[in-house]
Amino acid sequence: MGLFKRRKSRATRRAEARAIKAKAKLEARLSAKNEARRYKSQQKAETRALKAQLRAQRESDRSALKVAEMQLKAAREGKLFSPGRVRRLLTVARLLAPIAVPLVYRASIAARGFADERRAERLGVPLSQLGQFSGSGAELSARIAGAEQSVRQVAQKKPKDAETKQFVAAITERLGDLSAAVTAAENMPTARRRAAQAAIAEQLDGIDADLMARLGVA
Repeated sequence: MGLFKRRKSRATRRAEARAIKAKAKLEARLSAKNEARRYKSQQKAETRALKAQLRAQRESDRSALKVAEMQLKAAREGKLFSPGRVRRLLTVARLLAPIAVPLVYRASIAARGFADERRAERLGVPLSQLGQFSGSGAELSARIAGAEQSVRQVAQKKPKDAETKQFVAAITERLGDLSAAVTAAENMPTARRRAAQAAIAEQLDGIDADLMARLGVA
């Protein structure tokens, strides 16, 4: 009888051990499934949040770009915004400052570059040399610089010709005098400055004609 009880007890323990092991496996599978579902749900939530953030970012970018384009257009056309329009733009700019500020900065740089290109074209000088010419006599200074370059070309064309050397020396001296006159005219009263600049321009016309003739253009 005791042997039967021991065997039964041993069998019971084995059965219980198998049951516990099976239960543990089942719980592990359920836990893994729950963890997978939780992870999948979390991934979906993060994806939805990211998509919403990207949509909001695109809307902000479009709004900021519109503000920048309006300011660039106004800068190119030389127009001013009305007070109400300025207030609206400032409100938008405050809301979109992290995005709008760099865009507006780039737009202002582009507008400044456009204005510089127009000014360089008017003066007839490369954009890289624009900073060398300023003030009311900037155009005359640019013309003098261009004439000096033409003088160098004339000298290079006939480097050993005595008459050419004399011409180059005379024109170089005249251009130096005219450059000094342009600088002096900047400090004159408006009427005198305009008269002086007109006289300088007339002399430059004659020099340009002589140089073009020497270069075989005229």
